[in-house]
Amino acid sequence: MENNGKIERRELGKTGLKLSSVGFGASPLGNVFGPISDHQAIATVSQAFNSGINFFDTSPYYGATLSETMLGKCLKALGVPRDQFIVATKCGRYNEGFDFSAERVTKSIDESLERLQLDYVDILQCHDIEFGSLDQIVNETIPALQKIKESGKTRFVGITGLPLDIYTYVLDRVPPGTIDVILSYCHFCINDSTLEDLLPYLKSKGVGVINASPLSMGLHTENGPPDWHPASDEIKAACRAAAEYCKQNRKSISKLALQYSLSNKELSTVLVGMNSVKQVEENVAAALELEATGLDEATLSKVADILKPVKNQTWPSGIQ
Repeated sequence: MENNGKIERRELGKTGLKLSSVGFGASPLGNVFGPISDHQAIATVSQAFNSGINFFDTSPYYGATLSETMLGKCLKALGVPRDQFIVATKCGRYNEGFDFSAERVTKSIDESLERLQLDYVDILQCHDIEFGSLDQIVNETIPALQKIKESGKTRFVGITGLPLDIYTYVLDRVPPGTIDVILSYCHFCINDSTLEDLLPYLKSKGVGVINASPLSMGLHTENGPPDWHPASDEIKAACRAAAEYCKQNRKSISKLALQYSLSNKELSTVLVGMNSVKQVEENVAAALELEATGLDEATLSKVADILKPVKNQTWPSGIQ
């Protein structure tokens, strides 16, 4: 840990980018979890940046483009040089549906840059590719993203989605070095660590790894997941029992889950959605505590026992 009380930086694949171990998930800035004022959004992003968080991830899909617009306002309000922060956005998934055509993604980056008030993004990612044709992603979308990269509107290119087999399918079919990064979610959590098995393969391809949703979209919270959560009742019940165990023992399941995800240094950053100064402070404190004292192995072991019957179970996503 750097001794200035700021969270550590980790290299992202072969990009040369150094990301804060905690990344700022900007979907809540799109009012995805309830309204957030400009003032609150700017305060939240400023708190994150001043705590050493330098990576901000958004998408035109979040809040039907509002997340990008709000993040753009917040980054502008920081008043710092552009090279002080790293921005990732996405293309292909929109409020009106999916469109991975070359024409749409090429138009998409211009729209995103306008909303973000930036000349370029650091990473442009195809969003939730399991909902499109993977052959179209390989033969049409990725080549279009390469042209966007050549134009300077993005520095690096990535793909995102839930099923892990989409990554091997695409990476085995595109030229080496074409894809710089993947964003995987819900697969490096205390209930599902299947991403770990893919890490040697991704490393062999020179691909950096962003890990999102360490709380598994709300499964690892005291309040539990939203009603729409796609996990089975069995998974939900086990996670509820784990959260209850932590509560009874005056531990935070959310903090434990975040620290578990952060503990794997092969993951360049762990993206966490944040929409308040308090959330930023809690996440940064959890990261600093992990650096200083390590994982709470005793609690983790008990929680792992509770989750054992559903370990590495997931849910379907996409059209493949």
